[in-house]
Amino acid sequence: MSKATFDPTLYNKSNNEPFNQVLDKHLSRRNFVKSGLGLSAMTAFASVGLTACGSDNETVPKPVDPVTPVPPTKSSAKLNFTSVAGSRLDAVVVPEGYTAQVLAPWGTPLNAKAAPWKNDGSNTADDQANSVGMHHDGMHFFPLNDAGDDGLLCINHEYIDEDALHPTGQTFDPTSGLRTVIDEVRKEINAHGVSVVRIKLMNNQWEVVSNDGHNRRFTGATVMDISGPLAYSSLLETRYSPDGSQARGTLNNCGNGYTPWGTYLTCEENWPGYFANRGSLTVDQSRIGISKTSTRYGWDDLAGHDEERLDEFARFDVTPSGASAQDDYRNEANGHGYIVEIDPYNATSRAVKRTALGRFRHEGCTFGKLTEGKPVVFYSGHDSQFEYLYKFVSAAAWDAKDADSSNRLQTGDKYMNEGTLYAAKFNENGGGIWLPLTLDSQTTDGETLSDSFATLADIILNTAGAADLVGATPMDRPEWCAVDPFTGSAYLTLTNNSKRTEANPANPRLKNYFGHIIRWDEGDKATEFTWDIFVFGSPSDGYAETNLSGLTDLNQFASPDGLAFDKRGILWVQTDNGAKEVAEETNDQMLAIVPSTLVDGQEKQVGVTADNQMELKRFFVGPNDCEVTGFAISPDYTSVFANIQHPGNWPYSSNAAEQTPAGITLRPRAATVVIRKLDGKEVAVSDVI
Repeated sequence: MSKATFDPTLYNKSNNEPFNQVLDKHLSRRNFVKSGLGLSAMTAFASVGLTACGSDNETVPKPVDPVTPVPPTKSSAKLNFTSVAGSRLDAVVVPEGYTAQVLAPWGTPLNAKAAPWKNDGSNTADDQANSVGMHHDGMHFFPLNDAGDDGLLCINHEYIDEDALHPTGQTFDPTSGLRTVIDEVRKEINAHGVSVVRIKLMNNQWEVVSNDGHNRRFTGATVMDISGPLAYSSLLETRYSPDGSQARGTLNNCGNGYTPWGTYLTCEENWPGYFANRGSLTVDQSRIGISKTSTRYGWDDLAGHDEERLDEFARFDVTPSGASAQDDYRNEANGHGYIVEIDPYNATSRAVKRTALGRFRHEGCTFGKLTEGKPVVFYSGHDSQFEYLYKFVSAAAWDAKDADSSNRLQTGDKYMNEGTLYAAKFNENGGGIWLPLTLDSQTTDGETLSDSFATLADIILNTAGAADLVGATPMDRPEWCAVDPFTGSAYLTLTNNSKRTEANPANPRLKNYFGHIIRWDEGDKATEFTWDIFVFGSPSDGYAETNLSGLTDLNQFASPDGLAFDKRGILWVQTDNGAKEVAEETNDQMLAIVPSTLVDGQEKQVGVTADNQMELKRFFVGPNDCEVTGFAISPDYTSVFANIQHPGNWPYSSNAAEQTPAGITLRPRAATVVIRKLDGKEVAVSDVI
């Protein structure tokens, strides 16, 4: 994510028990396992079952049809690369025997409407609307053939670097200090959003297919449909969309996801800063962090400009000014803060904002393990200190035939418009409760949410406020989720929380500068789960009190952020490190872990410890000043895609691993890096059975 410019502690005023206090009381599942009790005993202790999670704990063998192959219950992947050393270079680092290629950097033309990239910054707003956006983040690869060497890369563009976008500087009125050049502002709006880029593997190099019919941009101004509880509600009425059916643009697209039916999910994270209400904030605006004074980039400075089209700039000022919501943009911000679904295969389709999955600072959206006849589950974190983890459970049961849907957005309507949204409460006994956010849900003071909210749409509009009332657990910046394709266990990065002041046995750090990854298994009921800490981020040497997972120089990390499993059961962890103790040793990075190999003598899965480091390795290090974020992999596992956001003096050439020569200053460009083996074989592993 981009570095936040707000203080999140201003917004969560609840007295809900924070996660550090839960940890203080928690007898961790790792200790149960290591003492020989195992997950089955943990399940009994927590009074919640794991039978729906694909665990290995069944004591009575079930009869097996000899004709039907039995699917594996855990990954057999073995990492075969040598963990790379930390790096502080204007270049990426990959293991020996690998290559790193720069692909689709910011400003790459997608069609003939865009001029080629100009290093002097003279590309126009129209050029940017038809070129790859800025500051790549989450992404996914959608194949166009069985070989997987031709496909569509969907890439998020989180925010902008004004100095890089305007190398000669932005233009301001010397008297008022307001923005004055309309093309500059439009270029900034168009640099946000999502790119859909067709790429092909040609002679062992991936290439952007320019002017392809699939190529398209979704920007901060693109018209999008609204679905779910807020669609057509008075809460979304604006002068532009009087019936509340549409919103313009998607902003601060950080984490991502995808669906089993072949669509892309982009997540709107730190969007509140783009709007300002200079009057009296509403309850939901105060809770989520809408400003009372100014917008992030001053786009509303150009409201009323002679060349303004359809209030394109005025809409960012959400101060009520008319007789009703249909006369102004008081509800404009209400159209943001959602999971946005895109069909990358259909270039004429419109993106849809799925309001049923909640409105907050979304960081990622990951579906759980699919079971025929059971609901589809999506997980999403609210990326701020002391915020919550959420899941959405569809009303519709999964039908495997929908994986081959020809109308993918209609399938999205089926599974993402109706269901139940839950917030997580973590208990100290290793169990947890999913608290439903419905009108009849009980609050911590003995009332129901209907005493504070009139409709489900009102709850969704202020999702975090509703979670406050029911007693969800404030966490240490919940970010990306990932689900093990074999076991169904879910993982969540908790990036950091420098405001923690109490030490405790499970996390004995006075301030959580380094973050950790938590995991959980769903119970028999939709409201139950069990949890433990999978790995603690930390420096290695000299940090015995914080290095609870026994990390070494070859895998130390801090601030875990991006998180994804590939279908072989390898968990990929990316960092957005702000802890100097690790940052002084290495730039941001990507590590590979095979959780199924981290077992004790009784073959029970445990978290990362000093004794089981064989399958936790540093695979990739980014260039100076960057964040490594966004993960995708080709269907044949021969190409890994990772994004480099806000690099410093990089890239020097198409070889991402080439160091920028001393004395040369570049205009930095975010880009996707493709990592491949020189022999063309599967990345990262030697054998998968």
